[in-house]
Amino acid sequence: MAFAYLADLALDMLKVVTGWSPYAMLLISPAGFVLLVYLTERFFQGSQGSGIPQTIAARQIVAPAGRRALLSLRLAVGKVGLTVLGILAGASVGREGPTVQVGAAIMHEMGRLGGRRYEGLLLAGGAAAIAAAFNTPVAGIVFAIEELSRSFEQRNSWLVFSSVIVAGLVSLALVGNYTYFGHSDAVLAGWEMWAVVPICGLAGGLLGGMFSRLVIMFAFGDRRPFLRGLLRHKLAFAAICGLLVAVVGVLTGGATYGTGYEQARSLLEGGQSPDQWFGIAKLATTLLSTISGIPGGIFSPSLAVGAGLGHHVSWLFPEVPMGAVILLGMAGYFTGVVQAPITAVVIILEMTASNTMTLPLMVTVLIALAASKLVCPQPIYHALAGRYLKNVGEVRER
Repeated sequence: MAFAYLADLALDMLKVVTGWSPYAMLLISPAGFVLLVYLTERFFQGSQGSGIPQTIAARQIVAPAGRRALLSLRLAVGKVGLTVLGILAGASVGREGPTVQVGAAIMHEMGRLGGRRYEGLLLAGGAAAIAAAFNTPVAGIVFAIEELSRSFEQRNSWLVFSSVIVAGLVSLALVGNYTYFGHSDAVLAGWEMWAVVPICGLAGGLLGGMFSRLVIMFAFGDRRPFLRGLLRHKLAFAAICGLLVAVVGVLTGGATYGTGYEQARSLLEGGQSPDQWFGIAKLATTLLSTISGIPGGIFSPSLAVGAGLGHHVSWLFPEVPMGAVILLGMAGYFTGVVQAPITAVVIILEMTASNTMTLPLMVTVLIALAASKLVCPQPIYHALAGRYLKNVGEVRER
């Protein structure tokens, strides 16, 4: 909740700056990206990107020193601070993925002090983080099973469930009961409207898969000669990415800065686009922010991109309720990026309280998953986890 408060405060400060002069971001963003990459490489190595790959990798590492290189209280504090600074610099990043690394780091430290096994604690920390970040307890549990562990582990189920319950109660006590994106009454009233489902599934899956493929390609850029030289100059590359993010931000009136939460909620509630090409522009700035090497998640930005893409698709289907198309766009693109279809359905249903869309969402994510795998066979978080495993050493055999 403190992380969420700081992220919202950074967004408010960003609005003040852009309200004073939109063109100030042409200096602030490149300088901010350079500073963030420098601080990350110099003081908080292991805090790059989302934080979910680090959590997945840590569960497979035997050596305690190797796990602490990815999950420590020092990294948790750095992750929070650097992600907030990234939002302030206009980066298209979210706080939800980083919250997973923070939650896992806290639980790992508690387990280390108490002499407990770490695998279940990391699952519990990640699940509790998702539950608290979105107020989605069921999605937290599903995310732990589907993405962090890729299996149901009976011995850890009680720990995951109890941690999610405690996190949910704390969140409820601090900010009350709420749905992240409000309440949606969207529904596909007739079978003739279902034609939008495969379109959102295919478009979201292909674009999400393309995003993941590019992120993975840059993450392992040392394997490609044409990227090796570019990525060797990390600060210069970060400055270029920051400048391009600022240019797109100026062109869209600042709509692509930050998490994208407000824009996605605006689309869901009123169908009003913050910019005509918000979806594509947000995808571009999220890609630039991710490959630049700064800390920050892709959860919220991916949902915002999906909402924008749904808005684009709705131009082709004016007879279908726009809210329904936007929900399908969110599910399709999010699944295309993370390739976790069950999590996508559950998290969108919990965030919008739109149970009438359950079946259309399920069909959409299955199509999106198949389309995404055509472009990017490896799930993004697990592919990126391999980069950390390669550098750490001893890995637990599965």
